[in-house]
Amino acid sequence: MPDTDLAQPFPDLLRIQIRRGFTAAQQYLAAAVYFDANRLPQLARHTYASSLDNRAHALRMVQYLLDRDLEVQVGGLDEVVPTFESPRAAIDFLLQGERARTEQIGALARAARESGDYLGERFIQWFLEEQVDDVAAMKTLLTVIDRAEGDLFDVEAFIARELRTPPRTDNAAPKMAGAHRN
Repeated sequence: MPDTDLAQPFPDLLRIQIRRGFTAAQQYLAAAVYFDANRLPQLARHTYASSLDNRAHALRMVQYLLDRDLEVQVGGLDEVVPTFESPRAAIDFLLQGERARTEQIGALARAARESGDYLGERFIQWFLEEQVDDVAAMKTLLTVIDRAEGDLFDVEAFIARELRTPPRTDNAAPKMAGAHRN
């Protein structure tokens, strides 16, 4: 039976998750601009990078649907919060978003398994691992902000020292729509 039935739970949830991924990218971008406007360049750099990561995740999901000859459309975004009470509130808000995405990705994995979509289940495993890393990173950042007790210079120094990592090449990552193909 061809995998083009739009009523399948996994592809439907994946289409919804694409919108959520692009919304997350825009939310991280809004937070980055907030940090930049408040002269917190390291927090801004970190959240600009997270914006790009979330966009890439959504594009990986787009490519998966394209590769499976399933319908895919890119539409609007959910609401994006552009301002925050404080840098701590911004990071806490982003952490809550990561936790919600972890639940959503888990629901995708469950839907793939329950519907017998083994390709979908295999595809979504990479995203589950990414979510573990993303939640842990945001929890660490929030903990550092809390321990700094308002001294954002310490937070900026921590990010510059501990979160500056060279770009990694993840050969296990799913293909991304629009990426250069050899």
